[in-house]
Amino acid sequence: MQFDDGALFRNARMAGSMTEATSYDIRFIVGARKLFAVPRQLVPVGWTLEELLDRPRAALPDCGNADGYQLSSVPAQAVDSLLSRYQDWLVGGRRDYARHFIRMGCSFDDYLACFSGKTRSTLRRKARKFAELGGGTLDVGSYRTPAEIAEFLRLVRPLDARTYQARLLDAGLPQGSNAEREAMQLAADDRLRAFLLFLGGEPVAYLYLPVEGQTLVYSYLGYSPEHAQLSPGTVLQLAALEQLFAERRFHYFDFTEGDGDHKAKFGTDSVNCASFVLLRPALPNRLLLGSLALFDGSVAVARTLAEKTGGIAAARRLLRG
Repeated sequence: MQFDDGALFRNARMAGSMTEATSYDIRFIVGARKLFAVPRQLVPVGWTLEELLDRPRAALPDCGNADGYQLSSVPAQAVDSLLSRYQDWLVGGRRDYARHFIRMGCSFDDYLACFSGKTRSTLRRKARKFAELGGGTLDVGSYRTPAEIAEFLRLVRPLDARTYQARLLDAGLPQGSNAEREAMQLAADDRLRAFLLFLGGEPVAYLYLPVEGQTLVYSYLGYSPEHAQLSPGTVLQLAALEQLFAERRFHYFDFTEGDGDHKAKFGTDSVNCASFVLLRPALPNRLLLGSLALFDGSVAVARTLAEKTGGIAAARRLLRG
C-alpha cells in the first residue's frame, strides 16, 4: 500500500553525464517501507534543471553490457521520441510529475509576495512559534567553507540517523570517507550550502544543497521526528531561502525529481517530467517488471479501499512505525 511517495529506484541522484553502469535496487515498497528489492546493473541518465529549461538532450549513451537505463527527469515532451527508438525495450516503474523549482532572480520579499496572504501568515506563525520555544529568536546555522562543512557533518550525523528519510527511505546523508571528501571538495570550490536549525542547542532539521552552475540542488534534508509537529523542515526551508536570496548569486533552487506538497508550496515554477527504468527485453526483466506492475496495482487498490473506509491515516502511522 503505497500511501506516501517513495523513491522506487535508490541511488538515483541527478546523474548528469555519468555513463558507467551501477547496481540499482528496483524496489517493491508499501508506503515508505521497502519489502524487498531486485538489483539490476543500470546506466543512470539524469537531466539537470538547467538542461530542462534550455535544450534538453534526447539521446542516451551506450549502455554496454548493462541491463538497461535508469532515467531521471526525462522531459515530458521527449518521452515518446525516446521510447520510439527503444520500442522493443521494457519500461517499468514510470512516474510522471511536475519538477518544481524557484526562480531566484528577485528579492526575498518579492519571492514571498508569490504566496497567498494566508500562506504567508501560516509560515510566519510557524517560524514565530519555533522562535518562541527557542528563547525568542530562530537559531539557524549556515555552512559553506570546508571548516564549516566539517562542523556541519559532525553536528548532523546523530540527527540524520534518527530522521524519517534515513530510517525508512534510505535517503539520509551519504556516509563514509568518500562522501566526506566529496563534501570538502564541493566546499573548497564554493559549490555547497548547508543549514541546521537548532532548538535548545540541539540540531532538529538540516538542508544540504550542492550547487550546479547557477542552481542550488535540494539534495538531502531531514528533521527530528520528535519535533515533527513544529514543522522544522518548513521553518528551516524559509530561513535558508532568505539567506540564499540575499547572496544574489543563484538563478534557481531545484527541488529535483518527484512531486510533493513541500515542493509545490515553495516552488514558483515547474516543468513536467517522467522517471522510469528502460530494460533489455530479456525474460527475467519481463518477469520482474510484470511482477512490479502487479504489485503496484494491488497497492493502488488497497489505497483506494483505505481512503474509502477512512483507514488511510492509521495505515500511514503503521507504515512509518
